[in-house]
Amino acid sequence: MHKVCSRLHGPALFGKTDLWNSLDACMKFHNGGGVLCQKSAVKHPPPVLPQIPPFDFKPEPYQGMSKDRLLDIRKHNCNPMIMKVTYYKKPVFINHGYMQWLWDVDGRRYLDLFAGIVTVSVGHCNPKVTEMAEKQLRRLWHTTSIYVNPQMQEYAEKLASLLPDPLKVVYFTNSGSEANDLAVLMARLHTGNFDVITLRGSYHGGSPQAIGLTSNTKYKYPIPSSMGCHNTMCPDVFRGLWGGSHCRDSPVQTIRECSCSPGHCQANDMYIRELKEMFATTVPDRIAAFFTEPIQGNSGAVQFPKNYLKDTYQLVREKGGICIADEVQTGFGRTGSHFWGFQGHNVLPDMVTMAKGIANGFPMGAVVTTAEIASSLAKGVHFNTFGGNPLACAVASSVLDTIKEDKMQENSADVGTYLLTELAKLRDKYEIIGDVRGKGLQIGVEMVKDKVSRDPLPSEAMAEIFEDTKDMGVLIGKGGLYGQVGEGYLKVHVLSGSSLLCA
Repeated sequence: MHKVCSRLHGPALFGKTDLWNSLDACMKFHNGGGVLCQKSAVKHPPPVLPQIPPFDFKPEPYQGMSKDRLLDIRKHNCNPMIMKVTYYKKPVFINHGYMQWLWDVDGRRYLDLFAGIVTVSVGHCNPKVTEMAEKQLRRLWHTTSIYVNPQMQEYAEKLASLLPDPLKVVYFTNSGSEANDLAVLMARLHTGNFDVITLRGSYHGGSPQAIGLTSNTKYKYPIPSSMGCHNTMCPDVFRGLWGGSHCRDSPVQTIRECSCSPGHCQANDMYIRELKEMFATTVPDRIAAFFTEPIQGNSGAVQFPKNYLKDTYQLVREKGGICIADEVQTGFGRTGSHFWGFQGHNVLPDMVTMAKGIANGFPMGAVVTTAEIASSLAKGVHFNTFGGNPLACAVASSVLDTIKEDKMQENSADVGTYLLTELAKLRDKYEIIGDVRGKGLQIGVEMVKDKVSRDPLPSEAMAEIFEDTKDMGVLIGKGGLYGQVGEGYLKVHVLSGSSLLCA
């Protein structure tokens, strides 16, 4: 699945017609007779694609190491995993960024719809945030939290004001993995229970504890990491066992049909039944926590039936557990309708974790919970050297101001709804587009062999589409258990007189 996850600013973005023509041309080229992305023996002229529009910013010319030298160092001095996760046959050598754009070392410009893996929340080198960072750099970079620095307390109050009561107590970390580790620790301390439940296909980080929470084989290693962590069936209404045409809180529903009466979802009933089966067979009678994202990000923007989290939270609390919302990707207005993803499900978690867009790419994370749960951590001593440092808090505070001043959440709703509805037209036109889903500017497009089987498009075909999109000057992400989902996570701010761009 492809991901579209950036927030775009600027007076020169792809026009609606240009975007439509680009995507339409790409799908025509890859549709291959309506089933697989097969290349025909008949040679066709390449599609005529729109050019990236002009932009009134010029980065300084790159004068560093050659690309060959950079790649040689990457291969021999960086961990092999770095090369394993390097995108594209010919890697993109990024040198400069400004708002929605990235430039490589050769000066070629790309539209960044992946946003540093759902992280650059208000644009690369956003002038407002950059100014605040420079100002704080001249004053104080780092001091320990055993002293009181104004930035930490000021930001804690500002962040807590955006969450409903009683979620008002903040602990700062440096990443989402750290935040999720800490959330599990507090849940176990507070409840006195050990077992934690997540959804299949989930991703909650790369630390040893977070790998346990994660339910995706490609992130697993043959070492003990999942002690006390269990997963239940993901209520994916497109690829899962059950789904219908009215399940999701999204402008676009699945192509599956159902006979549900208004306000009732049979698919939700079935997925809740699976959760009850797990409670009856897999975990003790009392559990510590249920842990999930409001929209599964790494799995390809997977959305659940509308009442699934509401029903699940009730069952979890009956088992003595607390409910944790992982807002690392969905938070900070990305879904458009609400500032936090959990609000779209009409639930109130006991704890919220966040990172990525919290500071526009500056390393930072946070756990917000109730005073009662937070007090459990004081049973011992827990200390984070860099968590809540003055520079991180100053940057994060400026990000919140920018989201509000530039109406980023409203823009996510407006542009995201437009993009979803236009992508749905392509889904209806092409057999290899199985599903278009998401909310606001967290969007996934699932590619399939055909709509009847819903089998994932082969990785080779996905790679071709991925390469062609890059060659058009657009950077997207991919996710899903089989790498079959194109993902985008933009937060796009469109200035007056500008045209729209989308994934």
